[in-house]
Amino acid sequence: MSVLVVGMSHQSAPVALLEKLSMDDVVQHSACGQLVDAESLTEAMIISTCNRLEVYTVTNAFHTGVQDVIRVLKEVSQVDEEELRNYLYVRYADAAAEHLMSVTSGLDSMVVGEQQIIGQVRSAYQSASEQGTVGPRIHALAQSALRAGKRVHSETEIDKAGVSMVTFAFDQALQRLDAEDLQGKSALVLGAGAMASLAATHAGRLGIGELVIANRTRERAERLAGHAEEAGVRTRVVDFQDRATALADVDLAISATGAEGFTITAGDIPPAHPLMLIDLSLPRDIDDEATKIDDVDLVNIERLSKSLSAAATDVAAGTSPHEQARTIVDEELAAYTSAQRVRDVAPAVSALHRRAADLVECEAARLQQKHPELEGKQLADVQGALKRVADKLLHEPTVRAKKLAASDSSFNSENALQELFGLQLEGSGVAVAVNELPTLNKEA
Repeated sequence: MSVLVVGMSHQSAPVALLEKLSMDDVVQHSACGQLVDAESLTEAMIISTCNRLEVYTVTNAFHTGVQDVIRVLKEVSQVDEEELRNYLYVRYADAAAEHLMSVTSGLDSMVVGEQQIIGQVRSAYQSASEQGTVGPRIHALAQSALRAGKRVHSETEIDKAGVSMVTFAFDQALQRLDAEDLQGKSALVLGAGAMASLAATHAGRLGIGELVIANRTRERAERLAGHAEEAGVRTRVVDFQDRATALADVDLAISATGAEGFTITAGDIPPAHPLMLIDLSLPRDIDDEATKIDDVDLVNIERLSKSLSAAATDVAAGTSPHEQARTIVDEELAAYTSAQRVRDVAPAVSALHRRAADLVECEAARLQQKHPELEGKQLADVQGALKRVADKLLHEPTVRAKKLAASDSSFNSENALQELFGLQLEGSGVAVAVNELPTLNKEA
């Protein structure tokens, strides 16, 4: 039994498809129930955000488990299976554990280091726990991942990376506008994810007069607008298809959607209207052709990333927040996998001790049959002696098997015990032919 994750994120799929797969609490509850009803799956947890949809399960068969997850996703989303396969990625066993730890730490986010994902992972875990679809394996993984995320944000400054990118972009825009702040100006924000939220927050700090927010899912735009209003910023929401019209009413336009195709093109720019464009997406949201129009300027995160990367080359190896975060994830992953290997060898150790107990009982019964003159106390003493001998013989291999399991991932103590002592354990291994594996895009 191992953890399996099947999912897609902003790095592997277009926003439009992610929105089709997005699940509210009711749908997540239903989907988790369907997953654990599958014969190959025993646990389930779903993380659904604006930038990712990931299904975490525990399976006894990799191939069948992937197929069962895809089947449930197809039924829930009504998205064609072939389209799902084009964008889904798969992580299994230790790779699944490393992936969730990286996600929870913000290393896989559109805004690297963003903290919102920790709360989203915690909520997904709590929801699945309350539903009863979380068992010991997902529980252990979720706790390890949340611990890794907390350590990354408390022991490094990686959470400042995304904010620094947004700050740098606005600084560049202000320089080109020859302004110190955004007092008296208005801005259109396209998107409602982490980067768009950071942009809206920073624009508010710079004194923006009005924010106009548009997103493909209007509900998310309204949620972001509500946060801005609470911060004292005048805000309104427009439909995403009306974004070109909204450009005529603003001084700046910030796009952070990661959409497939451009959100702003040269044809969207209103005539004779000065406009500062800020593109915070990878891949790019705003067409460079727009800058050929008079009085239109563009700050592009792609170019900013190169500038920041060049600046980062002066940082000593191992001291950057990203490298420090990766070290923490590696430490937590090592601790988790070690504990899981010890856990996995436990059934073999228990089976070995049961085998010894059965042999002691069998030999005691044989002795009683052969020597009926033995009294109860005498027989009990003999049986106790046999048990002590068996326990002493098994003590050293048991201790060594657990130590090897904890310290050496290349040594399979469970299989060694089975081979040496002839143990038979149910579901102790899975063999899948290469041509049986699903054709999936495994790159996140």
